[in-house]
This record gives sequence, C-alpha cells and structure tokens, in this order.
Amino acid sequence: MGAREALAGEGFGVRVVSMPCTSVFDGQDESYRREVLPPGVPRVAVEAGVTDYWRKYVGLDGGVVGIDRFGESAPASAVFKYFGFTVENVVSAVKKILTGASA
Repeated sequence: MGAREALAGEGFGVRVVSMPCTSVFDGQDESYRREVLPPGVPRVAVEAGVTDYWRKYVGLDGGVVGIDRFGESAPASAVFKYFGFTVENVVSAVKKILTGASA
C-alpha cells in the first residue's frame, strides 16, 4: 500500500488487488476474474515466495517482486529489505512496467 501511495503522489494511477487464495480466485466466474484483473492492464505481483507462479496473473510483460531462492537467515525486516520488499523497489518495478523503461 505504501508503493501505491508513493506512485499516486507521482501521478501514477494504480490499484492494489489482494489475492490471498489463488484457487478461490481461479474458481470464480470469468466475468468476476476479468473485473478484478482486466485484460490489457499492466500488472506487478508482490510475493514473498517464488515468482514463476504469478506469471499466470501478470503475464509475460508484467513484473513480479519475489524470491527465487532460499537459505537466507536474519530478522524478517532485514531479509525483506535484502530481497527488495521495500516501497522503493516495488515503486521501481511498477514504473518499469508502466513506462517500459528502467526506473
């Protein structure tokens, strides 16, 4: 939500979709799924886990902030920062998708 606020402050209109259970979402009718994730809208997923799974929802042109390895040990706040789960990194990922360039 912090990234959404920062992006809004820079004039980017973004919204956040929370998807705590993908199987429940996938079981909804197509019209609902299209309302929540409209076709043709750029998407970035944020997942404290493997990124590949989220390609189903963001597409090949979308972005995913996630973790594709394991084995780090530290307090959660330090590990999240190390792996890029910060407002600044999510903002950068979204800008890259929205502008098609490095942010």
